[in-house]
Amino acid sequence: QVQLVESGGGLVQAGGSLRLSCAASGRTFSRYGMGWFRQAPGKEREFVSAINWSGSSTNYADSVKGRFTISRDNTKNTVYLQMDSLKPEDTAVYYCSATPRGSSFYTGSAAYDYWGQGTQVTVSS
Repeated sequence: QVQLVESGGGLVQAGGSLRLSCAASGRTFSRYGMGWFRQAPGKEREFVSAINWSGSSTNYADSVKGRFTISRDNTKNTVYLQMDSLKPEDTAVYYCSATPRGSSFYTGSAAYDYWGQGTQVTVSS
């Protein structure tokens, strides 16, 4: 069982930056692949980024590539999402997720077994 708690969301102007954190409980955190998804009002949840169990492999949606960076610290049971050059279209609730598969390959939400409660990110123009 893994419990996930996101933090770091907020209101920022376009072009600004935010760093999201996701703190995980459980001794097996380092075995899990971790993902970030987001959901804007009236839209389906979409993949943002993923990282494998060791942090050696990452994956990004085309819409955030070059602007967002995912990382993890297994000593702190925490995964991060650094978001730079934010755009109004990045506005959404951002969710942290965990998959026991360990890989960064999975971009579908069905592959992830555990989810956080979400944190709101609002980018003003």
